[in-house]
Amino acid sequence: MAVDNKQIATDVLELVGGAENVTVATNCMTRLRLMLKDNNKADVEKIKKVKGVLGCQFAGSQLQVIIGQNVPKVLAEFVAISGVKQGEVVEENLDKEPFNIKQLPNIILDYLSGSMTQLIPLLMAGGLFRTIAAVLGPTMLGVLSADDPTYTFLYTTLYEATFTFIPIYLGYAAAKKLGASPVLGMLLGGALMAPSVVSVATQEGGGIISVYGIQIAAANYQQSVLPIILSVPVLYFVEKFFKKVMPDVLSTVFTPFCTMIVTIPIAFIVLAPIGNEIGTLIANALFGLADLGGIGILIVMAVLGAFWQLFVVCGMHMPVILLAQVQIIAAGYDPFVFVSTNCAMAAVWGCAFGAFLKMKNPDEKSLAIGYVISAIAGGVTEPALFGILMRFRRTMFGMFIGGAIGAVFSGLMGVTYYLAGGASNFLVFTNYLQGGQMNTVWAIVGMAISFVIAAAVVFVSGFSKEELAEMEA
Repeated sequence: MAVDNKQIATDVLELVGGAENVTVATNCMTRLRLMLKDNNKADVEKIKKVKGVLGCQFAGSQLQVIIGQNVPKVLAEFVAISGVKQGEVVEENLDKEPFNIKQLPNIILDYLSGSMTQLIPLLMAGGLFRTIAAVLGPTMLGVLSADDPTYTFLYTTLYEATFTFIPIYLGYAAAKKLGASPVLGMLLGGALMAPSVVSVATQEGGGIISVYGIQIAAANYQQSVLPIILSVPVLYFVEKFFKKVMPDVLSTVFTPFCTMIVTIPIAFIVLAPIGNEIGTLIANALFGLADLGGIGILIVMAVLGAFWQLFVVCGMHMPVILLAQVQIIAAGYDPFVFVSTNCAMAAVWGCAFGAFLKMKNPDEKSLAIGYVISAIAGGVTEPALFGILMRFRRTMFGMFIGGAIGAVFSGLMGVTYYLAGGASNFLVFTNYLQGGQMNTVWAIVGMAISFVIAAAVVFVSGFSKEELAEMEA
């Protein structure tokens, strides 16, 4: 069934109160995100019924219209029709919306996810360099030996170029997200991992550095996430202050200089050490959970496999993803989180495929197979979630049972995940290749189990007679 992106944009614009009620429009992978002047003018229930819209909800003060992979085209039509500004919703909100303590968790999560998401192409590329080396190297195909210069270049050099300098890359992304100068974010990240600091920090027994005469313990912030993430918001507010008070004639030189003079000691003395400690606690918690072994970790994996996609629907998934990503960047692998959630993802694929097999109405079958293709080829499960599972609630049992069993099987086989920004489509197997051939095989088997069981459950018991009859009507 053809999708009329212009019509979707037109209908949504009308139901949010027209162009005069929209301040900023943007999108993520599947959602049209709108900041409205008056949220009460948006008719959420009617928006949900627009043909081509899969769902609609407010996240904090932001209206999110769930559309699917064609959302960039809908956004383009929306902007063309309305003439509203296209850009970062949060930046607009920081300056124009009064602060509300209730919105603080959403603001923090949006900042974290918005910063980390920008690094996904970089993380995927860096991880795949090592993945290719692992496949061609001595532990798998044996095309390259361990001392082959090409193997070293792929496995070590390019991987290190990605992950060693994470504070610089993330400094840029976080500053851009908040509206600070990205190059100052890079400078702040570079300061945290300057060679003179790293050399002192890596001395036996550690060392001391002086920050404006204040003696502090040196720390190695290479390949770290939280120190720069905590420091950039300070950079944003300090730079904003100096931009306001600095005379124009002096601003080009002295605004960045004064910003860094103030921000760097705060980062080194307070925020970076706190970030380091939080990162250590996260790593210890995740590894401690994994080290429990036995029934404890399998229960956790079963819960994640069964209910993960409901966390996604409720917007509760980002904290877990961010913690797991921090873990992978710091240690190089994830022992269970993404292993479980990938089984949950495969279960959604299976639910959509089971629905396709069961449905008789050609329009419904066309939509269902479209959801399957969108999920497997594009790595986007939201169309299936909102197009099938949220419509026909009994299909959720397929997701619960398939996701849980696949995750537990993967846990029993000791499957380990390696890429912080890895593929979420049919190339998901590449996220496991660094663990060797059998790690990859068992990962694929675990996801296949989730897919098949979910499809079978949905086919057998996913629809009531009334629902099937209604679809035929």
